[in-house]
Amino acid sequence: MSTMTMLLSGLAPKARDRLLRQSRPVRFPAGTRIFREWQRADRFWVIESGRVDLDEHRPGQGSVLVETLLPGDLLGCSGMTPPHHWRCGASAITEVHALEFDGQAVTELRTRDASVDEALSAAVAAALTRRLLT
Repeated sequence: MSTMTMLLSGLAPKARDRLLRQSRPVRFPAGTRIFREWQRADRFWVIESGRVDLDEHRPGQGSVLVETLLPGDLLGCSGMTPPHHWRCGASAITEVHALEFDGQAVTELRTRDASVDEALSAAVAAALTRRLLT
């Protein structure tokens, strides 16, 4: 089950609408550097189409591929958790279409709506667990 499906299926229609109002569609051309490791993280995305490579800098090795994200995957979990800095970098490998969520607006929504908080927490946990196991 994709992150987007998991996230939205766990919400009542009104809560789903409130969450989706915090998003906007975005497009990243192939080759775009979406964010860099240790920069401030203030948003996150759900990939609708395309591929994104996550990378991190390792001393003596340079930039190392961590994972490739695909449609339905969550990009930028760091935008939802303190200290709000990217823990890796991300680049669009192909043209990417995604829903971009404002991190601060979603954080405020999570404090007001427990169902949104629970659904996002479950989606982030599932995404991070899958990444740890692959």
